[in-house]
Amino acid sequence: MTHKYRYLLLICFVLAQLSGVAQAKKETEAERKAKMQWFGDAKLGIFIHWGIYAVQGIPESWSFFNNYISHEDYMKQLAGFTAAQYRPEEWAALIKESGARYAVITTKHHDGVALWDSKKGGLNTKLHTPAKRDVLTPFVAALRKNNLKTGFYFSLPDWSYPDYDVFTRTRTRYNLTQEPKRWQKFLGYYQGQLQELSQRYNPDLYWFDGDWEHNAEQWQSQKVREMLLGYNKNVIINSRLNHYGDYATPEQGVPVVRPQDAYWELCLTMNDSWGYSPHDHHYKSANQIIRTFADCIGNGGNLLLDIGPKPDGTIPAEQVALLKALGRWTNKHQEAIFGTVAGLPEGHFYGSTTLSADRKKLYLFLPTQPQESIQVKGLLSDVKSVTLVGNKTPLPFEKQGNSTFINVPASGHDQDLTVVALSFDEPLRVGEPAPEKIALATLQTKKEIPPVDVNRILRQLADNVGQGWNPFAATALQPDGAEVRNLKIADKRIEDWVRKHAEAFYKTRAGLPAGHYAGATALSEDCQTLYLFVNGKPNGPIVLKGLKNKIHRSRVVGQGTLLSHEIFNKQYWSDIPGIIYLNVPEAVLDQEMTVIALLLDKPVELHREEIKPIESN
Repeated sequence: MTHKYRYLLLICFVLAQLSGVAQAKKETEAERKAKMQWFGDAKLGIFIHWGIYAVQGIPESWSFFNNYISHEDYMKQLAGFTAAQYRPEEWAALIKESGARYAVITTKHHDGVALWDSKKGGLNTKLHTPAKRDVLTPFVAALRKNNLKTGFYFSLPDWSYPDYDVFTRTRTRYNLTQEPKRWQKFLGYYQGQLQELSQRYNPDLYWFDGDWEHNAEQWQSQKVREMLLGYNKNVIINSRLNHYGDYATPEQGVPVVRPQDAYWELCLTMNDSWGYSPHDHHYKSANQIIRTFADCIGNGGNLLLDIGPKPDGTIPAEQVALLKALGRWTNKHQEAIFGTVAGLPEGHFYGSTTLSADRKKLYLFLPTQPQESIQVKGLLSDVKSVTLVGNKTPLPFEKQGNSTFINVPASGHDQDLTVVALSFDEPLRVGEPAPEKIALATLQTKKEIPPVDVNRILRQLADNVGQGWNPFAATALQPDGAEVRNLKIADKRIEDWVRKHAEAFYKTRAGLPAGHYAGATALSEDCQTLYLFVNGKPNGPIVLKGLKNKIHRSRVVGQGTLLSHEIFNKQYWSDIPGIIYLNVPEAVLDQEMTVIALLLDKPVELHREEIKPIESN
């Protein structure tokens, strides 16, 4: 009996010790914050979708899952994956040149083809393709040689593995409750592959995908997280492990409303495809990508920008050019990007902003080359100095009422996106950003108005109507401007501008809430015409986010020119609207402020919900 009790006591002691170890390994909030520091500071990553789907340039894995092609025919692409011109050192150098601080590569997509020589079974590039090599190992080495963090995309589902239950959208192999041993076999397989990846490469980040096919208990998500942390206590895991991750991963759409997650990352394609597609030429411009990036970091997130190499391992020329153009801009403006935090709340500035970590520097990303000056509202801290980021040129500024106005010379503007830095002696404090209301009586009595103030008054008018305060609401103003003279506006320049753009003030009401457009907006009485106020010359096309409506027609108010627009990142199976880009020729711009009218298919409808991972294709 004594030996039995001693044995039981020993077991209890061991269990207590193991429990203590488990508790000691439980991540504290301070530890989580410390390990997430590099990710929060990194801002830019490059996503790499490389696999056999590049051979025919068809959608990765989803092609056979959706029955667009048979699984057998899809797998014939194995024979075309050669990696004959694969130069991982050149990949890593290009990624570094782009300004990215990390890369995430598809170690295995839903089709089950691994890029490393896995010993756990399944398909891989060494055993089953003409490449006859593990293509993952040299890329990891090249990343680390360039001091870039290593991220591994890993698909939880494996639609090709014989003991995974799901095969295609219409076919399953078995039911988990009826054949639990097969599911256990699959769990051992996929978790064994994760063990291989951790043991061989010790990645900095895991980017899971496909968790929607099963719940956390079935995937054993908690066990997987603890296993990965056991290999590397600082490994970062994305949200697609049934909420056992460290950061959120919205997909293909810039958030309109700032995400609540402390850490998040937008994954975005350069064209409409993740993997290489020779027929997809719908590429975003460098300007569009740079401004999307600014949107992300201004809202406290990262951008994970995707490339899709060819089956021979070369990167398409269009993608190389975009990465180089992005690198030009990030290198010039790195102080406003890396190591910064989310910028001003909405309403203070028409554009993206970031703050230095100590909040003593505010960075403004200018959506236009303003006609007269940049305006920032509601700064309570005194501005010590203002400079142009990239060359440190001092810029003149002044405070007028609730606003700070900054002048940027035409020669100082960047070809894609200009950035201005405001310095303070203290962490920035902000107050109410609402614009002061301008009364009709003020317009009727002010006669001697300096040209500078004319532009500022017109911007104030636009801000007012955008907030629901329309000084012309109770007047006889007509949409064609016919009754402007009866308004008795004292300054002819203001009267002429109001006459030209009268329809934007005729019975109009408050415009869009903040986040949809970097400027003032107004809506017609029936909410079916949207007016956009454009101050100065836009840096590229005008951007409009979160608009569910179709645009029947867009035109320049008071001038009549019809405008074209383009939509990116609209997925036909998702109700999340794409990003609208309006092209405005310089020749049609008003010398003070341009107004664009968008005729919608019905009263305005907006998307302001959280943008989530895409669970279909």
